[in-house]
Amino acid sequence: MAKKKLHKLNGEIRFPEVRIIGNEERLVMSSYEAYNLAQERDLDLILINETSNPPVVKIEEYTKFLYNITKKMKEQKKNSTASELKEIQLSPNIADNDLNTKVKKSIEFLTRGDKVKCVLVLKGREKAMPEKGELVMLKFATMLEEVGTPEKMPVLESSKWFMIIKPKKK
Repeated sequence: MAKKKLHKLNGEIRFPEVRIIGNEERLVMSSYEAYNLAQERDLDLILINETSNPPVVKIEEYTKFLYNITKKMKEQKKNSTASELKEIQLSPNIADNDLNTKVKKSIEFLTRGDKVKCVLVLKGREKAMPEKGELVMLKFATMLEEVGTPEKMPVLESSKWFMIIKPKKK
């Protein structure tokens, strides 16, 4: 099974006029003349943008063209820092050592550049005293204030407390 090409090449390009972009040239000619020019140089005619007027083509070896595109994409991916949203679950009756463990894990996330979403679920009789859950959330936020700041302070939605902590700028 043959690979599907991402771009139109050579004889597949049929327009009355095309704009050739390249290293030294920026000229407008018929697609037939552009194809002949590419043939003379033993290169490919590659359609870059067919929506512009006139359509844009490039004369280059197709494999080299694909290599340069993937190289640019890898460079962009490497330079972009995608921060994820990590979730930590707490409870209103959490023990101090358990809270410390959650704080250590959150510090690890925040130093990597990820945001931390804290969720505290109130169950049963705990719903009668929601302020106890808020105190745990605020204590958690103060333990993390060296590496992160609350983007969103604790909010109670039905029987869950939510808070988002973002990493501090370095």
